This record gives sequence, structure tokens and C-alpha cells, in this order.
Amino acid sequence: MTSSNQASYLRRLGVWDGAMIVVGGVIGAGIFRTPATVAERTASGLPLLVLWVLGGLLTLTGVLCYAELGSRRPQAGGIYLYLREAFGMLPAFLFGWTMALINYPGSVAAVAITFADYFCKALGLGLPWVTPVGIAAIVFIVGVNFSGIRAGALLQNVFAVLKLAAVAMLVAVGLVLAHGHLGGVLAPDPAHHVSNGAFVGALLPVLFTYGGFHYLNDLAGEVRDPQRTLPRALLLGMLGVVAAYVLANVAYLAGLGHAGLAASSAPAADLMGRLFGTAGQRVMAVGIACSTFGYCSIAIAGGARVLQTMGADGALFSAVGRIHEQSRAPRVALALLGGWTIVLMLWGNFGQLVDYTTVGEWLGHAFGIGTLFWYRWKFVDEPAPFRVPLYPLLPLVFVVTVLGVIAATAIATPGDAGMSLVIIALGVPVYAVWRRWQKHGAA
Repeated sequence: MTSSNQASYLRRLGVWDGAMIVVGGVIGAGIFRTPATVAERTASGLPLLVLWVLGGLLTLTGVLCYAELGSRRPQAGGIYLYLREAFGMLPAFLFGWTMALINYPGSVAAVAITFADYFCKALGLGLPWVTPVGIAAIVFIVGVNFSGIRAGALLQNVFAVLKLAAVAMLVAVGLVLAHGHLGGVLAPDPAHHVSNGAFVGALLPVLFTYGGFHYLNDLAGEVRDPQRTLPRALLLGMLGVVAAYVLANVAYLAGLGHAGLAASSAPAADLMGRLFGTAGQRVMAVGIACSTFGYCSIAIAGGARVLQTMGADGALFSAVGRIHEQSRAPRVALALLGGWTIVLMLWGNFGQLVDYTTVGEWLGHAFGIGTLFWYRWKFVDEPAPFRVPLYPLLPLVFVVTVLGVIAATAIATPGDAGMSLVIIALGVPVYAVWRRWQKHGAA
């Protein structure tokens, strides 16, 4: 645990900051590409929109659960913290091991390359510039976060607003292209046939596009009046995301039609191109670059807090658990996460690693929400400013749905699911060796 004489985090984030962190953690590149995949697996605009609304409602269920968990334990660390307290150090370490080694840096590496790709396209730069621009983005984000959470939040707020502006631009263009006739949005696509199980398969990319709402809980130790601010920020931010996603899909259907959306490899660029040509596609490239850059910013900030909490617990080297006395930023954790992200970018196979740990991440979400049952049982009389409505129904719905998604993913890609479980299992001997080394060093 953090010693009493060590610097601690300062609570500087308000409701607006928290809501923008939720927006930044959820909206990345997915909404600009995933709707095409969902359209391929649906027969018309109606089931497509139902899927996005259903995915939003399921995610809001998870957000309500995280709101209670965050109000009960308003410290940095998020899921790692809840697992440690409810189930012990080994499950918490296995989650942290998977996230710290692969998922956080792997996802940031993948999104940073996406950012660099769109950034270079917008400026007319060639392919050799992509990796250097991506690395420069990571170095810049880490450097800003070295100055503390206020500087990081300001950067995040700017890019969260820009990504919402990009979605708003899509919606406006879609409505213009519809020429006031929105009836075609829900029209069936007679030429498009889907299999019986396609609807469930279409829900998977929707749920993954809604992922990332947990980053605010990772930063809970820096939220002002967290018992009130955390639930408000989580709900405000997630409601904004759901509205943005549903409206964006209405715009795609209005401007491209269901058939055009299903056939598109870059629906956002295609939609803009129909109205503004090449210039519109370049503007959208800038919007996607802003969106992906904002995701990298919040993922690095949140991931570093998880690493710092692990270091303070003794689950990593003690230096990782230090908080800088002046900036109150976890500088060692930030540098470690940023450095390993760059290594994965240079290696180039980070995308495969992220696929391997997707099951592990969602298992973490399921068990993280599962700790709510333990908190309700163990601390019956503990004050909880926010409580999940319709308990225990909503947490059960979320956990069962997530486990269903994991099962469907394992059936669809058994190799990735198997490797995910192998990576998690490898954490068991690593944990045993680490604990033995610690005891030997203390002797």
C-alpha cells in the first residue's frame, strides 16, 4: 500500500472533466468504421439501429455498476482495486498482468498507428512517416501527462470536443444527403441476405465499440467529491456517447443507405466524399485523427494509474508506485507504459496481441462488476451515495451478457481465446516467482 509519507494524487477533476474522459475512452476509430461491419450482418436499417440502441443500454447498465463501485472505492486503480479487495492479490495481479503487459500498450499502439495513418493522409505525407508520427504522438502525450492531471485533462477535453464535433459533422452531412426523406433509413434491403445467427454476431462489434468506459474509474483518485462526481460524470459521458453513436448510424443510413453502408470499407470518408468530394474525405481524416489521438491520451493516463497502484501494492517494482511530489503524476508508470507502447509499435505485431487479450479484458469486466455483489454482501451498512437501481438484476444482466460475448468470441475465434487464457495463466508462475523474490529480498 502507499505509505503515509509518499506523495498522493490531488482531486482536481470535475464533472465535465470526468464526462470528457468517458467520451474520450469510448469514442476512438470504431464508430467511423464498425457500422459497416454491423450492416453486413443485418438485413436492414431497423435491426442495425436496434443493435446500437441495445448495445448502448447494456453499456449504460455497466456504467451504473461502475458508478456504484467508484463511489464506494474512489481511489486510483479501477478494476484492479476492486478485484484485489474482493478476491485477493492473485486475481488482481492476473488482471493487471494482462492489461499492463499487453492490453493497455497494445491497444494504444494500434490506435496510435491509426492516428498517424489518418494524420499523414490529411497532410499528404507518405507511408514512411506513419510510425515516426505515431511514436511522436506517444512521446507528446506522456510528456503532457508528466505535468499532472490538469494538463492531461485539458488535452483530453480539447480532443473529446473535437471528436464529438466530427460525429456532429457526420450527422449533419447525412441529413443533408437524405434531402428530408428519412423513411429509407429503416427500409429493408432485399438484396442483402444474412444467416440466422448473424444478429448475435453483429452485436459483438457494437459492444466492443462501446468499450472503454472504465477509464474514469482508473482515475478515481483524482476526482473531486467522487461520491457525487463519479456517477454524474459516468452517466453524462455515456449518455452522450450513446446519442452520438445512434445519430451517426442514422446519418450513415440516410446518406449511404443500408446497402451502401454494408459495402463500404470507410463509411465516414465515403459519406463525406459524397457531399464534398476529396476535400470532405480529408476533413474526415482530420476528425478521425483527433478522435484516435484523444483515445491514446486517456488510455495512457488511465493505464498508468493502474500500473502505479500495482507498484504501490508491491505487485510491480516499487519505483512504478511512486507519485511525483510536485506534479502528483505517476511519472515512472507513465514512462514505462509509453516506452513499452513504442516497443510494440516498432515490433509491429501488437494487433495480434490485442486480439489475444480481448477475452481477458472482458473477463476482467465481468469479474469487476461481479465484485459489486461482494461489496453489497460484505458491507451491508456501508454508506453508498450511489446505488445501482434494480439491484441485483442490472449487474446480473451485464455479467451474463459479457460472459455470452466471451463465449461467442471463443466460438468464433478459438485460437485468440485460447491464447488469451494462456497469457492469463502465465501470470500465475510469474506471480509466484515475484512473491518469492520479494520475500528473499526482504529477508
